[in-house]
Amino acid sequence: MAIKKSELYSSLWKGCDELRGGMDASQYKDYVLVLLFVKYVSDRYAGRKDALLDVPAGGSFSDMVALKGDKEIGDKLNKIISRLAEANELKGVIDVADFNDPEKLGKGKEMVDRLSNLVAIFDTPGLDFRSNRAEGDDILGDAYEYLMRHFATESGKSKGQFYTPAEVSRVMAKVIGIGTAKSADQTIYDPTCGSGSLLIKAHDEAKGATRLDLTIYGQEMDNATSALAKMNMILHDCPTAEIWKDNSLSSPHFKQANGALKIFDFVVANPPFSTKAWSNGFDPANDEFGRFEYGTPPDKNGDYAFLLHILASLKSTGKGAVILPHGVLFRGGAEGMIRRRVVQHGYIKGVIGLPANLFYGTGIPACIIVLDKENAAARKGIFMIDASKGFIKDGNKNRLRAQDIHKIVDAFNKQVEIPKFSRLVPVSEISENDFNLNIPRYIDSTEPEDLQDIAAHLLGGIPDRDIEDLGKYWKVLPNVRTALFGPSDRHGYSKLKIAASEVKATIFGHSEFAAFNETVSASFAKWKNANVPHLTGITIGGHPKALIETISESLLETFKTVPLLDAYDVYQHLMSYWAATMQDDVYMLVHDDWTAVIDGEPNIDLIPPPLIVDRYFADNAKAIEQFEADRDAVTRQMEELDEEHGGEEGLLSEAKTEKGKLNKISVKARLAEIKADRDAADERKMLNDYLELIEQEAAANKKVKDAQKALDAKVISQYGKLTEADVKTLVAEDKWLAILATDVQTELDRVSEALTGRIKELADRYATPLPKLTDEVEALSARVDEHLKKMGVAWN
Repeated sequence: MAIKKSELYSSLWKGCDELRGGMDASQYKDYVLVLLFVKYVSDRYAGRKDALLDVPAGGSFSDMVALKGDKEIGDKLNKIISRLAEANELKGVIDVADFNDPEKLGKGKEMVDRLSNLVAIFDTPGLDFRSNRAEGDDILGDAYEYLMRHFATESGKSKGQFYTPAEVSRVMAKVIGIGTAKSADQTIYDPTCGSGSLLIKAHDEAKGATRLDLTIYGQEMDNATSALAKMNMILHDCPTAEIWKDNSLSSPHFKQANGALKIFDFVVANPPFSTKAWSNGFDPANDEFGRFEYGTPPDKNGDYAFLLHILASLKSTGKGAVILPHGVLFRGGAEGMIRRRVVQHGYIKGVIGLPANLFYGTGIPACIIVLDKENAAARKGIFMIDASKGFIKDGNKNRLRAQDIHKIVDAFNKQVEIPKFSRLVPVSEISENDFNLNIPRYIDSTEPEDLQDIAAHLLGGIPDRDIEDLGKYWKVLPNVRTALFGPSDRHGYSKLKIAASEVKATIFGHSEFAAFNETVSASFAKWKNANVPHLTGITIGGHPKALIETISESLLETFKTVPLLDAYDVYQHLMSYWAATMQDDVYMLVHDDWTAVIDGEPNIDLIPPPLIVDRYFADNAKAIEQFEADRDAVTRQMEELDEEHGGEEGLLSEAKTEKGKLNKISVKARLAEIKADRDAADERKMLNDYLELIEQEAAANKKVKDAQKALDAKVISQYGKLTEADVKTLVAEDKWLAILATDVQTELDRVSEALTGRIKELADRYATPLPKLTDEVEALSARVDEHLKKMGVAWN
């Protein structure tokens, strides 16, 4: 049976994290990722002719497995890694971490156990990379992504910069149009590539969309991180990528034959923010590559140094995206002058403001500056997006959701202006603002102030202005408005026709809302009918990522035409369900097919027993519910008797155990004590009544257990009777689509709750005019004065 991907990765991280020992995650990642690398290349290339990498004798993962429990495991692991490195010119790349370091891994038996357990974590059938790639369904890539995110999260503020969040990387790859690459000769470059995550995402975007294997170039100044990048390129099937260790500003490695900078089709970068030592090692005023023709950045802030390096590294048709702190958008001085000149040349295509606390090296908000040299001279505006409010909390960081990524990319690539979110800002307007690019100057994303109406507070009524502000609802539900509101005795004000408590029922019960509900249901049914063939057509060796891409895009397009609902919210329900449950199901299906029983065991992960019960044994389940209700009724009677007669000196008090409980043994024992006591007739009756209830509860409980046992047996038996068609119905219809239908209903409920809540808020706000409140206060004050007089209290 296939192992759930989510369980595989979480157990992988949990196991690794528990074995960390005396290292922080920024160091420990070097050990874990080396083992992942050795496991990958061993699975992929060991024993294969003409393989991209040579796995020599004594240099494979199986040699590592053989060392479990060996007293010299640390030293021998180093030798295995060294052999693999020497055979593939990877010295200084995969042999950076010392597996025989007692300071980090412990001494003696502690080291042996730690390393043996660490090797064992990767020695699992779930991590089989021999056939790891299936049209982008990459167990290695996903395992790597999972580990890197957790390493970055745990590494702390100053050490997590090696990793750019995958969601941000996807946005960058998509907004530079790398998915429309035309030739395999085109190139991708990252001058501050870190562990290579940005490059990998950009490469995957091109390969997934066009099947073109673009050439990768990256430079990284940190030794361990550049080694990690080289490893990761091999891990992600990009073994020909060129990764160079050095400082891109002082010593750019990639050059043309004439000594000028090499220029690229696409550039992505997440440089260190506001680095102070950016000019170490060279003189920017005499830069041999002419990178600072638009101005020299400040001595102690290198943000624009990286941006200008990227511009100089782009072809005349090149496109790039760089992550920088928001300060680059509005700071003055030398930076302001550079910004003015770059904007005037038309090189900035767009600015995307991101949420705060996304990145692992800092908590400050950042932006993506999108550069595009093609048609720069004709560019008349900059497309701006304020995406600062779209995210989800993920531990101590924020993270872009699937819907946030999609909305950003859709708006940017289609140049769609969305109120409070996106806008094409003319360069003329930017010029009038002295080339300040601060997004709030051009996009007001603040929520409008909820203005209080003084006249309504004084004289009553609900301002028509507030009702008109709900116009998007009245376009769909015009007669709901007339059912709720009527004219008041003053112009510009209305009154609620019904009690505030009846607002929700009035909305839900109106025929227009029922029609709207039907529209939503019909839209879901349309999507469902179009996609059931995709869901039930999953076969062994299928491609889960292609499947979710197809059905999620279809869902988004279907609901874009539905009023009041946010199609991206509906889309997110599917993507969240995919991540939580559906992804595991589909990966099981492409491994095991639509099978209800695997190796003689019911496939309860794919088909949970409640699905079987609901479809085949609903009557049995209802019978059990009734048995449980009967038992619970008896239990309540016992509780009521205990409550009434179990207190001190109550008729049941003497029958209680030392812990204050009543049970069959204690009640019988008390009955035996008072058997001959003529004065205890009432107590005997109460005890016998309670004993009868104990017997009834026991009998009822047995009935429940027997019925449940019989039902469980029927369910287990039913698994063996299920046909492939039955399994498809249970999984696709009863499980996946039923959940998604419920999720869509929650969006409908959100619409009605928002409308109901706002109307009740307005009704409550202006329900009691100020004069009436004053009268009520005066009446209450008079009553208080009267009471005080009666009490003989003088009150002035």
